[in-house]
Order: sequence, then structure tokens, then C-alpha cells
Amino acid sequence: MQKVKLGVIREGKTPPDRRVPLTPNKCDEALHAFPNLDLVVQSSDIRAFSDDEYRALGVTVQPEVADCDVLLGVKEVPIDQLIPGKTYLFFSHTVKKQPANRELLRQVLQKRITLIDYELLTNEHGERVIAFGRWAGIVGAYNGLLTYGRKYGLYQLKPAYQCQDMEDMEEEFFKVKRLPPIKLAVTGSGRVAQGALEVLRRMGIRQVSVYDYLYLDFNEPVFTQLRSSDYNARRDGRVWDTPDFHRNPQEYGSTFGKFLPVTDVLIACAYWHPAAPRLFSEEDTCRSDFRPRVIADVTCDVNGSIPTTKRSTTIPEPTFDYNPATGELRPPYSAPTHLTVMAVDNLPCELPRNASRDFGRQLLDNVLPHLLGGDPQGVLERATIARNGELTTRYQYLNDYVAD
Repeated sequence: MQKVKLGVIREGKTPPDRRVPLTPNKCDEALHAFPNLDLVVQSSDIRAFSDDEYRALGVTVQPEVADCDVLLGVKEVPIDQLIPGKTYLFFSHTVKKQPANRELLRQVLQKRITLIDYELLTNEHGERVIAFGRWAGIVGAYNGLLTYGRKYGLYQLKPAYQCQDMEDMEEEFFKVKRLPPIKLAVTGSGRVAQGALEVLRRMGIRQVSVYDYLYLDFNEPVFTQLRSSDYNARRDGRVWDTPDFHRNPQEYGSTFGKFLPVTDVLIACAYWHPAAPRLFSEEDTCRSDFRPRVIADVTCDVNGSIPTTKRSTTIPEPTFDYNPATGELRPPYSAPTHLTVMAVDNLPCELPRNASRDFGRQLLDNVLPHLLGGDPQGVLERATIARNGELTTRYQYLNDYVAD
């Protein structure tokens, strides 16, 4: 089989992302697993794994990767670093016509680059085969509890990004034992939500049923998991239908209002479609029975499912306050009556070594066999946005997005 030369590129986006698509161990494993693979790593002084860690396993590290056939990154590649004619895999954030990356896709087309987006890699059932979602949920839930502790002066958790890895972060979990009997709600059932639930369980917080969460009081902190059917309903009163909700979200309305009087901390992990209802309105935050005072918006859709997420935040400054009386954003912890929102949009970056190991495992198992084996199942083809200067058939709807 024809040899393929793969290059792990240096992340160029600012602020820098320390994650890698393949860790040193995963590079070594890939080279042993695929005889037709040649692999190099572009030198970098910012990634979570040093050049020397790659060299120690015999992986070639070099300053440039123009001699590679396929280039693997994580975040969007800066336009001036795109190499014409190459095949790239990274998260492009273009398929929803994101304004910030319009020029990136234009340049991909102009430079006749083949762009394969990780977010679009799916199996025959339409399920994603590679994602950082679990780590977004893990760090998001941790940040939610960190925020609650700071807001009420209960404890001081070390920020996740200051932890060496997940194991180091877990050393902080014991501090959460000082929580009062609050109620936490986690929305979603995918990878992101599963990551959040994992953290709450490891912290020793008890999970309860949705019914008990709504109607019972507890003398300890508890949490529940809310699926779409728990807080949405068809506007015409017909029975809940999950596939129909995903196909026609505009036909549904939010019933999240019943959770507002009993929820202290909301950890929002559910995927949200712009046509779907928001969980609540800004007007709801003025209700006398609006109880949440901390929201960890892990999905971080600005002006999306959580209307108080007016902007995203950064890892060093993860929170802001929302003043329900005025709708203004204020510095975090300005007043007890304010709603404190955590809206970091790159949460997995806070635990880059763990997140990279997990991602690399998925890449090895679910993507490289197709990349190096001819893609008979069309996994890569379904995720290919552009090729030879044109949008592929599946992504023709982006033509107006890239038009001059």
C-alpha cells in the first residue's frame, strides 16, 4: 500500500492551544500499527508534550512539515500558515457559517486544500467517532463547583489549568464536601454530559431521579441529569418523540421553568440547535422563584440555549456576573443577587495532557484506519468540506458563506 506521510502541526492560533492530536505514545503506537505510515512532528515550545518527549520515542521532530501529505492539528490553522494543496484535519468551525472563520474557508478553497473536519467524522449510524466532549464536561462541571465555592466563600479550588493533569485535579475534590444541601442540574446525555456526571459522582455528590429532584428536599447536595424530554414538549401537545425533536426543534417549547425554583447550579451540557427553544428567558431571571445563581454553560453557545451567556470567557478569567435587574454584565461575584456565568469555550485546553491522550486514542482507533486504508466506509468522505478548490456536494450550502 502507498506510503502516507503524516505531520502533526504546531498550533498557531492565539491564544495558543496546548493540546495535540497525537501524543508521543500514540505516535509510537501508530508507527507500529500502520506499516504504510511515515510520521513527523513539527517542533513546538507551547504544546503539553515537549519535543523531547517525542524524540525519546524515536519520533522525528522537525521545524517544517511541507514535505507531508496529510497534516493533523487541533484548532483552526491561521491563514498565513496554510500550505497549498495539502490535506488537513482540524476543527474548522465553519459548517455553521461561523463569521470568524469565513475567510479561513475561502483561503482553503483558494489554496486547493482538502479540508477534513474532525467534528464531521461519523460512523454509518451518524455518530461522531472523535471528540474532546468528555473533557469539556469534566472541566466544565469542575469549574461550576469552583465558581459556586468562590461566590459563597465556601472553599477555593485550584483552577483546572493549574493542575498537572486529571489526577492532580482530583486532589481538590475533597474540598467540595463543604457544600450545603444544594441542587445541581446537568442537561444532556452525550459525551459532554457524561464527563460532567463523572466529576459530580467522583466528588461524592448523590444523583437523584428527576421526580425526586423536583419534589423532595434533601439534607445533602444532590444532582440530576435532564434529558431533552425532561425540559421540552411539543407545542401542539402531542407525545414526545426524540427523533422528531431533532428533526423539528422549532415545533417544541421549553418546560424548563419547573426546574428554575429548585436549581441552585445549572451545568448546561446539551447540544443546542438555533431553532430549538432556549431553556429560559432573560425575563425569567427576574422571577421571584428564579433560584439558580451559578450557571456553568459548558456548551457555550453565545446568545444560545442559555440567554445570559452574552459572551464567552477565557481560561484565566472564566466567569462574569449577569445582573437580572438590568441585563448588564458585571465583574464576577459583584453582588449575591447576580447570576454568575462560567462560559469558557475551550474547556478541554485546561487539561491538555489528558484530553490529548483520549483524543489520540480515538484518532488511532476510529480515523487512521480509514485515512491509511482507502476509506471504504466513507468516514473521511462524509467529513470532507473542500477538495480541489471546491466545496464537496454535502457542503454546497456553504457557497453563500464563502461568496464574495
